[in-house]
Amino acid sequence: MTLSSDWIERGEKHIASTYGRYPLVAVRGEGCRLWDVEGKNYLDFLAGVAVNNLGHCHPKVVAALREQAGQLLHCSNYFHIPPQIELAEILCEHSFGDRVFFCNSGAEANEAAMKLVRKYSAEKRGDGCFEVITALASFHGRTIGTISATGQDKIRAGFSPMLRGFRYVAFGDVQALEAAITPSTCAVMLEPVQGEGGVNVAPPGYLAQVREVCDRHDLLLVFDEVQVGCGRTGTLFAYQHDGVEPDIMTLAKALAGGPPIGAMIAREEVAAAFTPGSHGSTFGGNPLMTAAAVAAMKTLIHDGILENCVTMGDYLASRLREFRERYPFIKTVRGRGLILGMELDFAGAEIVHKALQRGLLINCTADKVLRFLPPLIVTREEIDEGLDILDEILSEI
Repeated sequence: MTLSSDWIERGEKHIASTYGRYPLVAVRGEGCRLWDVEGKNYLDFLAGVAVNNLGHCHPKVVAALREQAGQLLHCSNYFHIPPQIELAEILCEHSFGDRVFFCNSGAEANEAAMKLVRKYSAEKRGDGCFEVITALASFHGRTIGTISATGQDKIRAGFSPMLRGFRYVAFGDVQALEAAITPSTCAVMLEPVQGEGGVNVAPPGYLAQVREVCDRHDLLLVFDEVQVGCGRTGTLFAYQHDGVEPDIMTLAKALAGGPPIGAMIAREEVAAAFTPGSHGSTFGGNPLMTAAAVAAMKTLIHDGILENCVTMGDYLASRLREFRERYPFIKTVRGRGLILGMELDFAGAEIVHKALQRGLLINCTADKVLRFLPPLIVTREEIDEGLDILDEILSEI
């Protein structure tokens, strides 16, 4: 058996140091469990950072991948691809949208959205209309374009100059947003729940107010649901909690139940600005990934996953609020469905490390917010198991 330390040494020799990795060498996953190379199992409340919404290796996703892998792995988007078409139908049938562009990641989906709002607005209002308003503490990706859109200095540090055309305002402050609008503004792009920014939920009524401002100023509204879409908040898409429809929405992470895929969904009028040659992606919407996504979306919609997310999300939140009552260093618990954050009054990295040592995978975002993203199939017993571990750690502080 190759030891974890051997794999880690080999990886550190040749893989770019773009991640602060934990000393876990993952080799197998099933449901809410992850196993390392030495056979230790972990309760996974990170879920690949909201990718494994159906848990690890969901049987229906695995079966779809195996079947499609034996038929057709890849062909050009110059041709029509049945699972891609079926996936587009599912997404449009269950959302506000009419057209879908497929890509490979959330950053690519947001790049597509930013290109589309510029092209649509240039055709409608002229080339001087290109600015996008985003929120402070937002996160939209790691490309030059998407870090330019991201409202966090630490994400942009070292990569100047940023792309022109982005303004940042406080999340939840509609007056600040309206004050930032100029004749050059073409769109507003927001996350209904800011994941990387600290699990910040849009205040009640805020998204409806933003929609009204966008309509009044003839601006497009983009919702980045890369992390919170595909059931994570208890509805299929997070915007559905507020009954506010965007003009464009971006998805990725959980869309295929594990395999990499991204999507940008838009209303017909807006999507029409993309014509042949406007945008593209060699691997976007390939047969293998879209077959997996069809299986994942059907499972999410028809197998009671959303209902379980709501029930277990309420239970997890209630248990975390009990911790807040017992431990004075817990400032607040917030979130929606099964994306929950517990804010501490000190940095949370050490708690994450201790949890890992005891077999629980969580992470810390915005320095002080412990983030909980268990698979949407999680059970009450698994929640109790995970929080018993966390309780032990908190009691030692």
